[in-house]
Parts: sequence; C-alpha cells; structure tokens
Amino acid sequence: MSELCGLVLAGGRSSRMGRDKAELSHPDGRSLARRCYDLLGGAGCGPVVLSLRADQELPAGFFDLAVVETVRDEGGGPMAGMVAAFRSRPEADWLVVACDLPRLDVETLETLVSARATDETFLAYRSEFDGLPEPLCAFYSKEALPVLERALEDDLRCPRKVLVRSDCRLLDPVTPRALDNANTPEDWESATRP
Repeated sequence: MSELCGLVLAGGRSSRMGRDKAELSHPDGRSLARRCYDLLGGAGCGPVVLSLRADQELPAGFFDLAVVETVRDEGGGPMAGMVAAFRSRPEADWLVVACDLPRLDVETLETLVSARATDETFLAYRSEFDGLPEPLCAFYSKEALPVLERALEDDLRCPRKVLVRSDCRLLDPVTPRALDNANTPEDWESATRP
C-alpha cells in the first residue's frame, strides 16, 4: 500500500462557533487541531499535515513541535484544503479528519486504516444521523485526487456529495458519537459533556 498521510482540516472560518474551532481547548487540555493531529499520528499516519487558510496563523498547541507541515487553501472550504494536501503528496493515501470532532478517538481512525482495501478509492463511516457518508473522517486513496479536482472544476465543493456520487464503501461507527462535530457553542457543550 502507499504511504498513509494524515490531514487535519483546520482552516474553516468558524462563523457559527464565533471563534476559531481549531483553537478550542478540549477537556484533555489540547487544542482541537492538536488533538486531531495527535490522533492521526497515533493511528499510524506519517506525516500528518495541517490544512489552514492562507491568512491563518498556526493554531495553539503546536509550538512544542520543531516542524509542522502545513498546506494553505484558497478559502474554498474543506475540498480546497484536501486538494492542496493531496497535490503536495500525490503518491500518498490520506486519512482526513476535520478539527471539530471533540469525541473522535484513535479506535475510530485505526478501524478505517485496517479496513481499507488496496483497490478502494474512498472509505468512510456511515453517519449516525442520516446514513450518508461522513467525508471529514474518511480514507482517500491517491486515486481520489483527480475525482476531487474534477468536482472542484464542476463547482461541486461538498465532499459528502462527492462520496455519495462515488463508489464509497461505508462502515458502521465503532464508537458512538465519535463523529459528532461542534459547529456552534451548543454543539460544543453537548459534544464535550461526558
């Protein structure tokens, strides 16, 4: 299999949250972006890359690391960050997570890694809410890059729609609520409550 890289999508504007989600402090003390970064490393990804907006500073929690590999998107949402990362290492496969998953655990990521097949372009979890693919905690092989580039050319900027229209195998979640995201202060309160 190809090299497996990790990608933390941390470049969103966080308008519904009212502050940068990547900077939010998880109950374990790490910023959300750093926690996801560490989880990807713990699941066997190397290197792990951080996707940021062009004008965004490195989030809190990374300053103890000598080097943090980053890619910059042009403000086109998660798809733009994914394409920028995939172009930086076109020979690699990717495990992609959004930084706003405070309940994400290493078992969820390890299950994706161990379940991937050599001929599979996409592998994702089935949403606990609507049964559709969860594109921001998913595996993308190197063959995904031209699919995503074509989608952007066609002005399709929703990674979920790309997975719905593609041959994406879905797994049932292994940890309940591990993929609950926090887009608003209310979501954050709910997702961080035991």
